[in-house]
Amino acid sequence: MTQPTPPYRPTAAPPGRRTPAWLADAVIYQIYPQSFADSDGDGIGDFPGVLSRLDHLEHLGVDVIWFSPCFTSPFGDAGYDVADYLTVAPRYGTNDDLVRLVAEARRRGIRVMLDLVAGHTSHLHPWFRAAAADPDDDRYIWSDRIGTPVSHWIPAPGAREGYYLANFYPVQPALNFGYARPHPDQPWRQGVDAPGPQANRAALREIMAYWFDRGIAGFRVDMAFSLVKDDPGLAETSKLWTEMREWIDSAYPDCALIAEWGDPAVSVPAGFHADFFLHFVGDALRSLWGNAQGSHRADWGTAPCYFAPEGGGTLEPFLAAWQAASTAAAGSGHVALPTANHDFSRLACGTRTRDMTAPAFAFQLTWPTLPTIYYGDEIGMRYVPGTPDKEGAQLDDGQVRQGSRTPMQWDDGPNAGFSTAPADRLYLPIDPAGDRPTVAAALADPGSLLHRVRRLIALRRAHPALGTGAGVEVLHSGYPFVYLRGGTHLVVVNPRRDPAAAELRPGTVPPGTEPHPLEADRVTLDGTRIHAEGFSYGIFDLRPTS
Repeated sequence: MTQPTPPYRPTAAPPGRRTPAWLADAVIYQIYPQSFADSDGDGIGDFPGVLSRLDHLEHLGVDVIWFSPCFTSPFGDAGYDVADYLTVAPRYGTNDDLVRLVAEARRRGIRVMLDLVAGHTSHLHPWFRAAAADPDDDRYIWSDRIGTPVSHWIPAPGAREGYYLANFYPVQPALNFGYARPHPDQPWRQGVDAPGPQANRAALREIMAYWFDRGIAGFRVDMAFSLVKDDPGLAETSKLWTEMREWIDSAYPDCALIAEWGDPAVSVPAGFHADFFLHFVGDALRSLWGNAQGSHRADWGTAPCYFAPEGGGTLEPFLAAWQAASTAAAGSGHVALPTANHDFSRLACGTRTRDMTAPAFAFQLTWPTLPTIYYGDEIGMRYVPGTPDKEGAQLDDGQVRQGSRTPMQWDDGPNAGFSTAPADRLYLPIDPAGDRPTVAAALADPGSLLHRVRRLIALRRAHPALGTGAGVEVLHSGYPFVYLRGGTHLVVVNPRRDPAAAELRPGTVPPGTEPHPLEADRVTLDGTRIHAEGFSYGIFDLRPTS
């Protein structure tokens, strides 16, 4: 029996800091647009295809769609190399197609968020082409000599001499938001108030305003922590986002920013409405479902994760990170918890199969975070090993990201209903497994993962004690994981193959109440004794005894 943690209670928001009410209750659904639904038979997903599949998302019950980058790009990094922030990439359709999709989704109660690549552009962006021809243009970071790390300094193209700083791949020149510590001997290290950095701040507002005015509800900001360079403690980067938050609160108070930062304890106080726990920042997310059997960097180690059929994991890294983040963010924003994403392995990966993932959803959808479901996870799509590299997906450090980017599996027709294109023209191959799950098969099976996830989302919506606004108290952090939500709802999760048991301390269940199962799968309560079979979960309402 582990020691219970003190109950967390949300506090009031800081004066003047607004958070849209819709965000607190949102269940977010991430779509990798090139892999979701192809309407025109070219083998690549598009916005008309998404529009044709909105019934699935409405039935699932999600509130927000977040699209990975969808702007014009040469796709050296799957769209994270943007060549025009104000134009949809032709492979996905037109701006009008996106606006039409936004309107129809909103009619169904679903908002749409886009991905904003704020720290760099494509080397084909007109801004960069202009800067490469003009030594006085400071929208990017240029040096007359190679800096460190050497691999990030790329020889300048065009008439300009020297080198430019790249953020990730060489085709992604870093926008200049200044250096926190300028130095006179290094003239490229401009201060944050220099004209180039200020012009880029203004451009961020212009881009966001353009899409906000067309119905977009917000942005997930790529590499949000990376803007100001040599920034100890990320103080200047935080000031930048505080400035953006103040502008949004004033001009677009119903819109939201979610960070790809990975440290909500810093990013939410800095101005973001929410931030994700991420696989590459700390071990909070990896300690939950990072089983080192998919896209995995060697220096992450191979310690067992908690949600593994073999058991042996611990929740302590997650609970410590969550406690710190929730304390810092309370009242001013939220912590977001993804099932997976385009860079990290799916829940169904390696020895953890589709039929073992329901407990992970039971936890994700009853913990006080913003749950984010990666497309296809709701039917148990798996991380597909051996998938060929595509548009920069495979990294030298062991991250083989394309295994999480395969096409959505809709039915048993050709290409799993994703596209009418010949198989060799698909963006990525369909999962070749003979037992691959599909939406159609899941809908026909009342016991499918899809129906379980749909019920869990509906349960979260029907019971505010299971959402972000109620407190949580951990009662047992081993196997099974047991916690109390809002003082009224008991949750039990056992994600391992072996059964597990726990003894509640006397008084945990308030006198005069008894647990009533709302959604229970092979979890039983006998007084203070809990028994959970392998891969089980239970959500109980503590109701007054009659």
